[in-house]
Amino acid sequence: MKKMSVAIALILSLLFVNNAGAKEKIKEDFPDRRYWCDMTYKIAYPLLRALSEGELKKNMPVEHQKGATGREHFAHLEAMGRLLCGIAPWLESGELTGKEGEQRAELTGLAMKGIRNAVDPSSPDYMNFTKKHGSQPVVDAAFLAQAFLRSPNVLWGGLDKETRQMVLDALRQTREITPYFSNWLLFSAMIEAFFLEVGEEWDAMRVDYAIRQHEQWYKGDGVYGDGPDFHWDYYNSFVIQPMMIDISQVLVRHKKMDEKRAETFMRRSVRYAAVLERLISPEGTYPPIGRSLAYRMGALQSLSQMALLKKLPEEVKPAQVRCALTAVMKKQMTASGTFDENGWLKIGMYGSQICVGETYICTGSLYLCSVALLPLGLPTSDEFWLSPAEPWTQVKVWSGEKFPIDHSIH
Repeated sequence: MKKMSVAIALILSLLFVNNAGAKEKIKEDFPDRRYWCDMTYKIAYPLLRALSEGELKKNMPVEHQKGATGREHFAHLEAMGRLLCGIAPWLESGELTGKEGEQRAELTGLAMKGIRNAVDPSSPDYMNFTKKHGSQPVVDAAFLAQAFLRSPNVLWGGLDKETRQMVLDALRQTREITPYFSNWLLFSAMIEAFFLEVGEEWDAMRVDYAIRQHEQWYKGDGVYGDGPDFHWDYYNSFVIQPMMIDISQVLVRHKKMDEKRAETFMRRSVRYAAVLERLISPEGTYPPIGRSLAYRMGALQSLSQMALLKKLPEEVKPAQVRCALTAVMKKQMTASGTFDENGWLKIGMYGSQICVGETYICTGSLYLCSVALLPLGLPTSDEFWLSPAEPWTQVKVWSGEKFPIDHSIH
């Protein structure tokens, strides 16, 4: 590799520790995974602790833009479903020992108690899965179902039989909600795919309809429309690409979809991940395009998912994704005002910025940031964590270094 310029060396020296030691020492010498685990714990602990004690509704603030009334009916399911969707792979396969093991074990225990409280009608934290106050519950019930798909042995398998039945009963309540003609079709489909995965009666029509509509809404070069129209936003990453991948994988496992069809969805996600990686600036920022910017680094979920599934584009190395995501995390999640004095997330893209809180945004919504953490599901022995620091594309470009030319897919 060409000798790094002074600019690259300076950027990487600020973000990373030199990884020159033997592999058995990398976990101690290389700080990225430790930082990711600590950030996960910081985001998750206040929420899961309160929920485990049946005090989430009592303790979690429901910040929202003026005029966004009624969010208290949805905020708590939003918070739980979105958080668990992001940290599920880590709870499923993270380290068992050391500080990481302690953090993971503690959060797993809190999550188990919390899920029970969320679906137990006798609990003060019993959550809203019906359309009584609006359609929002189908959204976050889907994120919860996706969390169970991402952690089948720990989050789902770790629940007792009675709690699993209450979860199923709660998810079935969302069938009365008609999703909007947009990415929302995938929320109903995700819940039904989960039913299929766990051997419950499922509605194949809801799944097939969502998949077929998104095939029709595909715009080319790795991007789907959010409904019939194309939108400049991150909903391909927040929802569309990750759910298309997770749903299609369930269907292939159960021989309900041809593998070649699923491979098409994967190729599109790989391409979209390549685009997301190129959007990350040398400073660890990305363009504030479109709505829902308060989901913060959740905008990069599709890139994180491809890293987790080891499906990154050939020209994108795992280490450069790790370094880019770490830079974004350090830039965005440590900004003053990101968390309140009690550790709850505040509305904003960078710090506290109530201006980015659309009328459907509240405190619970913000926990979708956790989906950027999916690569924690990769073991510490994976090259994603072990490989020496690599400059990501924009670092190479703006330092005058050699970088691969971008190409579309057909």
